[in-house]
Amino acid sequence: MSRLEELIKELCPDGVEYKPLEYAFDIFAGGDVPKYCFSETRTDEYSIPILSNGIEDKSLYGWTNKPKIEKPSLTISARGTIGWTSYRDYPFYPIVRLLVITPKIEINLKYVYHFMKSIEDDYNVPKVGIPQLTKPMIQNIQIPLPPLPVQEEIVRILDSFTELTAELTAELTARKKQYEYYRDSLLLRNNNISMVPLKAVVKRSCSGGTPTKGNSSYYDNGEIPWLRTQDVKFNEIHEIASFITKEAVEKTSAKWIPSNCVIVAISGATAGRCAINKIPTTTNQHCLNLEIDDSKALYKYVFYCVYSQYEELISKKQGARGDLNSSLVLGLDIPIPYPDDVEKSLAEQQRIVDILDRFDTLCNDISNGLPAEIKARQQQYEYYRDKLLAFPKAELEV
Repeated sequence: MSRLEELIKELCPDGVEYKPLEYAFDIFAGGDVPKYCFSETRTDEYSIPILSNGIEDKSLYGWTNKPKIEKPSLTISARGTIGWTSYRDYPFYPIVRLLVITPKIEINLKYVYHFMKSIEDDYNVPKVGIPQLTKPMIQNIQIPLPPLPVQEEIVRILDSFTELTAELTAELTARKKQYEYYRDSLLLRNNNISMVPLKAVVKRSCSGGTPTKGNSSYYDNGEIPWLRTQDVKFNEIHEIASFITKEAVEKTSAKWIPSNCVIVAISGATAGRCAINKIPTTTNQHCLNLEIDDSKALYKYVFYCVYSQYEELISKKQGARGDLNSSLVLGLDIPIPYPDDVEKSLAEQQRIVDILDRFDTLCNDISNGLPAEIKARQQQYEYYRDKLLAFPKAELEV
């Protein structure tokens, strides 16, 4: 019998009481940004974080000099990422209706944190206007309240899972930085390189098109893959969710491109991102599709070169929407090793690609490497969390 089972058998063999959230917590909603004591950066004077709705670091709005919440509390995102619960064991200043719950009875706050994480997706928020979670919507949530020793043992078990996930996430962050360093170093460290414009290794470039949305003959029962820029995420694309018809290809600018093109998004928020299509496809007009001349460069090598210059590309965005064009992309300089010896050049490119592929798998592959392990540990945590918090309700004596 486990320690937790022993505690439950001893302290609450007949179940536990469920109480509304407001029984155990003061509930508070954040207000306005402090006008006269605000700093965008942390200083010696302004060291109290101002927190808004959002996930992890995205909830940090700025800094102030006096906290509104001084006791350890939980925050619950009321807008945007509705329901996201965070544990706060430091003073802070909540704003923009961020919900704060602070214990008013003796309770293990981490225990309630794990419980609130288990119901993050269960809030029924009206879709009218700006969706918002409010105090009346959460104050009657029923929470199981086992004796403190049981709460503490559950926290010990669940924290062991979250601590492992945190360690793996930190390792993944370090590996990504290491990957970026080696990528940039491998591409440029060779003394025998020549910087050439991207267009020098491109056999053909083209953009695609968007068939008229109101024309059902272009979309209904379509079987031809049609790629949009939201699918371009520094990745290899093996499946495409959108399809158009043969008629759309024949009558619009959405034309076929072969597999293994380097695709660069050139419009709006996605501009500068790149990908490789592993299947033949068509694309919309916001994709610049580069068919690489394999007698001069390997497509995967060119992909890594373009990827490594993402910041350079986005610095070239133009117009109110922030667009690129084919001239800007094709004029990007990339390093070609041993430019006077094609065979040696392609061999060196392949060597670099092999190294970077291994790093990429470790950092990004959701079926292998660290992302897969993090996902597995998160699923394991959620499984045990839901089992450990599923207490039978005690029958109250009348």
